[in-house]
Amino acid sequence: MTRLLLVYNADAGLLAGLTDSVHKMVSPGTYPCSLCATTYGALTMQPRWRAYLRALPYPVAFYHRPDFRAAFPAEAGRLLPLIALDRGDGGFEMLLGADALDRLRDLDALMTALDAAL
Repeated sequence: MTRLLLVYNADAGLLAGLTDSVHKMVSPGTYPCSLCATTYGALTMQPRWRAYLRALPYPVAFYHRPDFRAAFPAEAGRLLPLIALDRGDGGFEMLLGADALDRLRDLDALMTALDAAL
């Protein structure tokens, strides 16, 4: 089954999440995950992004940096964040890489770019 992968350039866990939230507020220009910065507020996912993801024709899987590298060792060297399709047969299709995500400045631009990539 094909699924959409959202891979954050961040660590998982409560402490990492709190640290990231503070980093985004204090120094947003140096925060390393443009996907997180665009799709999350201080603590929760943007409601418009959540609704957009629910309307897509693919189930969505969320990964943080270490979980992604463990689940997809052949892709572990990719720059993060990224959005890709996991074809379920070992196929991995990059949709939006780190460079593309870093250039997107807001949620509307992200949704437009993802629509075009899909």
